[in-house]
Amino acid sequence: MAVNDEHKDRVFKFLFGNPENKHWTLSLYNAVNGSSYGDPEAIQFNTIEDAVYLGMKNDASFIILNELNLWEHQSTFNPNMPMRFFLYAAKLYEKYIASSEYYAYSSVLQSIPRPKCICFYNGTKEQPERVVLKLSDAFGGDGDIEVKVTMLNINYGKNRKLMEACEPLREYAWLVDSIRQKQKMLKDLELAVDKAIEEMPEEFVIRGFLLSNKAEVKGMFLTEYDQDKVLAQERREVERMTYEQVAVDMLKERLPIALIAKISRLSEEVIQGLAQTLNK
Repeated sequence: MAVNDEHKDRVFKFLFGNPENKHWTLSLYNAVNGSSYGDPEAIQFNTIEDAVYLGMKNDASFIILNELNLWEHQSTFNPNMPMRFFLYAAKLYEKYIASSEYYAYSSVLQSIPRPKCICFYNGTKEQPERVVLKLSDAFGGDGDIEVKVTMLNINYGKNRKLMEACEPLREYAWLVDSIRQKQKMLKDLELAVDKAIEEMPEEFVIRGFLLSNKAEVKGMFLTEYDQDKVLAQERREVERMTYEQVAVDMLKERLPIALIAKISRLSEEVIQGLAQTLNK
């Protein structure tokens, strides 16, 4: 199955950032915040569609009870999420100001929705169940601007209390885990997605929605998988280029090839090739 451009959204967004499923969004909001609000129509989605900042497409943002919620789903750990949330929040507040009676030059303090930044992580690399990432981590201390992002590990079996409080999230985590396990056995992602969706327990609340949108959901999973592979390849390429630069710098200092190989993590053959290029 070829990946289609119309399937660029994430399955997470399809479930929890979709106006059609506001009741699931509210369920997850209540689980994250320990609240018990009961009116899904109180949610006002304000996600900026087709907006990408530093490679990030916002998964879901909405206002409820004067609180601006920004949600991102990540399948790889990224310590730079606070900066990405900061840039996206700026656009959202700009949008909010343009559509409200906010007056920046007023002598009276103007009220704005309180921001709440959550990153839902379900990558294969082990991470804590909950960690707070701060923008100040990037500049090594207190500054006049701070952004905090709470990263929640939503892999199946993690954050059990959160999963118990939000049935759709627990089922989504089960589905992702099932696809991964089946892919290992079947060596075919498309077939693994088909099998996992078909074998979802009958009582799962998200089952009917996923089955009725199966082609679209499958396209999303395949797109996410391809994007993850591309990002992983890009990271490896950057790492390789960094190691090669280290090796070149050490060659210029005329250090032993064995020592350069140990420090740069490159083979002696690669280093000898760099040396030949350097001597041309």
